[in-house]
Amino acid sequence: MLPLTAAETAVLARIDGQRAALLAEIEAWAAINSGSQNLAGLACMADVLAEAFAPLGGEIARVAAAPASRIDADGREVAMAHGDNLHIVKRADAPVRVLLTGHMDTVFGADHPFQACRWLDGDTLNGPGTADMKGGIAVLKAALTALEASPFADQLGWEIVLNSDEEVSSPGSAPLLVAAARRCHLGLTYEPALPDGTLAGARAGSGNFSASIHGRAAHAGRNPQDGRNAIVAAADLALRLTAVSGDDLSVNPARIDGGGPNNIVPDMAVLRWNMRPRSGAAQLRAEAGINAAVAEVAVAHEVLIHVHGRFARPPKPLDANQLRLFELVQSCGAALGLGISWRDTGGVCDGNNLAATGLAVVDTLGPRGGAIHSADEFLCADSLEERAKLSALILMRVAQHGWQR
Repeated sequence: MLPLTAAETAVLARIDGQRAALLAEIEAWAAINSGSQNLAGLACMADVLAEAFAPLGGEIARVAAAPASRIDADGREVAMAHGDNLHIVKRADAPVRVLLTGHMDTVFGADHPFQACRWLDGDTLNGPGTADMKGGIAVLKAALTALEASPFADQLGWEIVLNSDEEVSSPGSAPLLVAAARRCHLGLTYEPALPDGTLAGARAGSGNFSASIHGRAAHAGRNPQDGRNAIVAAADLALRLTAVSGDDLSVNPARIDGGGPNNIVPDMAVLRWNMRPRSGAAQLRAEAGINAAVAEVAVAHEVLIHVHGRFARPPKPLDANQLRLFELVQSCGAALGLGISWRDTGGVCDGNNLAATGLAVVDTLGPRGGAIHSADEFLCADSLEERAKLSALILMRVAQHGWQR
């Protein structure tokens, strides 16, 4: 552990007393509904964030989402719209560049009942996106503001990507994220830490899939033998996919759409499922399992099957490349009197995709919080200055000592 220098101490002191200002930002941002499919809300959020980050002096661009599609309940592939993403760059020619990422979208749509913040106690703020991750964006901004006021700023370039579709696996922002990751030397992502400050270490991957199954309609009483029941085929496919699971791969059939009146053999069904591999080998086994199960069900039930989806989040192992950045974070935490630890998780985020490019990335540098993706989501307000200082010190240490990709 390197102790704090006088210069670092002076910079970090600028963060003291910022709690109220950070909370005001977070509460204002949480009041803007920015569910992943609320394009108007996301556009408003992008405007607000562009204004908030403007004082940092980077070049700000709004980047349109890449094309994406989904399978609807009738088995048709339809276009899916996503919001613009914010991309901010400063000192692009610096010898070391860091990528900082966050997402402006939440899982709470415009019609969701969870829309307002309330204080559970003096240090616990309940509200949509307070932890995941409008609180993280506030910490990111505070850390960069401290860096820019330091004597080390000119030695470090940075890029920020604030995307609009992380909660739906980043289909529209994936090209922007990957291109930025390939330009930079290390990555910091601002998902929330656990309430006790624990970070996410290794992450499982994730793939979301839909299979549209086309059978043949027939009268359920007069000639059922002439029909090909798409619902039965979908159920069989769900069972066969589940059989592929193991210690390193979870499979979750989540929904079957289709069917109709009881007296008609259903000729259409859509099965939706998620798979979470913990290694590259498990992902390959999952892909082979999908192909085999689809082929077997198509033959056994005489149906046509079209599969849509992919592993949008590759597994993120805690290999030597990732571990050295975790150790830097741990060292910076120790210099601040913070114990930093991490543990593996089945959750996924943009950190999976950044790591897949070979970038070392720690992806839970946001404030402490919990119960995310529920109406019980909460932010630990006493962690805002703490986590902003941690990131500011990481940035200053990289600026002073460099980083080899």
